[in-house]
Amino acid sequence: MIGNAAHRAPAQTPASPSAPARLTPYGLRCEHRETPLGVGEPRPLLSWRLASARAGDDPVAYELEVGGWSSGRIEDPAAIGAVYGGPPLLPRRRYGWRVTVWAEDGAEGSAESWFETGQDVWQASWIAHDPDAVEHVDPPTEGDQALSHHGLLPCPQLRTSFESAAGVTRARLHISAKGLYEARVNGHRVGDAELAPGWTDYRRRIQCQVHDVTPFLLDGENVLAATLADGWWSGFTGFDPRRPGYHYGRFPELIAELHLTFDDGSTRIVATGEGWRTGHGKIRYGDLLKGECHDARAETPGWDLPGFDDSSWRPAVVTGDDHSLLVASRDEPVRALGELLPVSSVLVRPGVHLVDFGQNIAGRVRLAVRDQEPGRRVTVRHGETLDGEDRLHTANLRTADATDVLITAGGAEEVFEPRFTYHGFRYAEVSGLDRLDDIRAVVLHSDTPWTGTFECSDPEVNRLYENIGWGQRGNFVSVPTDCPQRDERLGWLADAQVFLPTACFNADVSAFFSKWMRDVVDAQSPEGGFSNVAPLLTGVADEGAPGWADAGVLVPWHLYRVYGDDRFLDVDSMARWVDFVARHNPDLIWRHRTGPHFADWLAPGPATPREVLATAFFHRSVALAAEAARVRGRHGETERLGALAARIREAFAAAFVGDGGLVEGDTQTGYLLALAFGLLTPEQGRGAAARLAMLVEESGPQTGFLGVNLLCPVLSAYGRADLAHTLLRRTDPPSWLYQVRHGATTVWERWDGVGAASMNSFNHYAFGSIGEWLYSGVAGIDQAPGSVAFREVVICPLPGDLSWASASHESARGLISVSWRNDEEGFRLQTRIPPGATATVHLPGGDTRRVTSGDHIFELVRGEKP
Repeated sequence: MIGNAAHRAPAQTPASPSAPARLTPYGLRCEHRETPLGVGEPRPLLSWRLASARAGDDPVAYELEVGGWSSGRIEDPAAIGAVYGGPPLLPRRRYGWRVTVWAEDGAEGSAESWFETGQDVWQASWIAHDPDAVEHVDPPTEGDQALSHHGLLPCPQLRTSFESAAGVTRARLHISAKGLYEARVNGHRVGDAELAPGWTDYRRRIQCQVHDVTPFLLDGENVLAATLADGWWSGFTGFDPRRPGYHYGRFPELIAELHLTFDDGSTRIVATGEGWRTGHGKIRYGDLLKGECHDARAETPGWDLPGFDDSSWRPAVVTGDDHSLLVASRDEPVRALGELLPVSSVLVRPGVHLVDFGQNIAGRVRLAVRDQEPGRRVTVRHGETLDGEDRLHTANLRTADATDVLITAGGAEEVFEPRFTYHGFRYAEVSGLDRLDDIRAVVLHSDTPWTGTFECSDPEVNRLYENIGWGQRGNFVSVPTDCPQRDERLGWLADAQVFLPTACFNADVSAFFSKWMRDVVDAQSPEGGFSNVAPLLTGVADEGAPGWADAGVLVPWHLYRVYGDDRFLDVDSMARWVDFVARHNPDLIWRHRTGPHFADWLAPGPATPREVLATAFFHRSVALAAEAARVRGRHGETERLGALAARIREAFAAAFVGDGGLVEGDTQTGYLLALAFGLLTPEQGRGAAARLAMLVEESGPQTGFLGVNLLCPVLSAYGRADLAHTLLRRTDPPSWLYQVRHGATTVWERWDGVGAASMNSFNHYAFGSIGEWLYSGVAGIDQAPGSVAFREVVICPLPGDLSWASASHESARGLISVSWRNDEEGFRLQTRIPPGATATVHLPGGDTRRVTSGDHIFELVRGEKP
């Protein structure tokens, strides 16, 4: 990552402390989260990683202790987690747990953690500000520009006060919203989540969170308060230009229960319902796409504190008592995870400053305004690029205004920071001020702990790696979006599935995708069709596109392989999907439409025939569904789906494969899919690989979203790592380094960044799926076919003409690292393998070494035989 005093990246590189002397568990997780509050799973997965400074210090057994329950000693050298198997867990309780592991010589190590269970039965009601008592708000206008915010509502403030005696020993706030909420107890902000409770299909599930608010409670009067905003629920969502609330609801609603436990053992619940009061404050509207407006003159000081007079406020409206859709959060929330100072700020016109933060991000601007008169309007507009030298390029935002407004109250200093919106931007245009005092960009993304590092001898490749990471951060905002800037920001399934291997190297995305896969299954049609986006929106993209809907199988399979949690594998939903396709295509060639067809999206070269692409993905989904059934012990489905996959393979070969392995359409993506998905015989594979290499040599990469992630891995697997390196370091378009050389700080939607403004994002991650090969190919960290959670590691660096590279990955089993140098003296490689894993190390010249866990160094002197 790059970082300096003026440009601090929110880099989260994995810590690499010295390993303990003997086998020790660390990184304990419950349901893929560290010390979570409000766990909803009745039999949670408890997992750990392993470290040891001693080579070959591998586990042979473990024991789990949770509360008063013990698993006893379990002989399992591969274990890095287990499902709780004790008595039913009680709701709203903290459970301490310990894991002990034993090495073969009897040495043992242990570690402790805790989790808290969530709510079982709700008593609270949903409440809201009376929507019929509020007029829709139009924002201030600037010059001839009127922003299109018709239909937005002011953000309501809701509060209740209650008396509490001394002796509160425990206070937990269980809370959610239809829309977005920010809660406060006695003036203290509750938690650090942004855009909570996150985006789901609110017709199917609404996530709730739990917060420890014990330190905030007072003797006597207390206040529980919250501000609501439309968010995805009732604001502008997706690229549908119709009124807000079209997809889910009309106005935001709140539900909350504050559970108090006193030192005498008594309890009390403070819940939303009758008696709450509601009014409006300074936030005149807050919308994810349109932006946010604060009128500081309308501030209501003390509204979230005891002693506030709310007699002029309205009673909150009770809107319902249905708790059936409330579920515990499965993921960490969006958080503010970094700040960027400007790299430049220029007064481009009177009262207009153009600020460059040097990095394209998803987030918001925080602005300090000093010594201004009341009623001054300050406008902050956002953009990824510039039109010319001094104006924002905003045409690619479409109907997303991405404009925040402050109307000052006057005073020594006012700090403006929106709470219920976010934007994709590098540049901010600030108008209405003669000077800028203090401005910075706040980076927002889902809190997925960073687990990967990569660096090599080429600075441009390093910048590409950084761009890939920034694209992941900017698009992992509650769901894996396609872009953070324009009026879309949807959870497109194809984008997620092609980028997932890279994402898993970069960060621990297990909890993030555990939540999102629930969205994917929620969106599956009764007939079995997976949608093309999740969460599902009314009227958006329907279902069944090849390579998109197939993510319902491809994503959980890869998550299982990386994290070892077989609960990712929902065999029933997978089988419903492939059977859905089979019913529409009885000859097993996917010809008939099951929904829209996006082809190999944005491929610059010849189009891959639809039937070739679709049938290849059909086979891949069926084959992986069969594997998933095998893992879950569904033997009948394993045989049935395995036989179906074999028949699809035969049908594909008969319909599309010619002499010498030529695939109909003769496109790079056609060959990549056939080779990567096992659709060819070995002889056909050799011919197809040779033809693929010829096409790549002739024209560079010609793949779109569905082929790009396979390009370098397949070339490398068929002996053309040299060509993969040529592609990596190519600088003419289409290429990755063309973007770098033209100032990209994230990965673009299009190879060359040229296209209609309405479809030209400068922060997409699909083409960033080359990141997987940077780890697995260039640096050489991979796992063997059939391996799960890096039980069998493969270290196989492909130096090309690079002189050195290094990478690390904090895997589900423990830290894996590799560094190598290739110079005139020879080749030197150093690697670390975690306890419980073995590795096959491939050295230049064909030498292969089998090693145990621990640190290993290999040196090949130039001119000597291995």
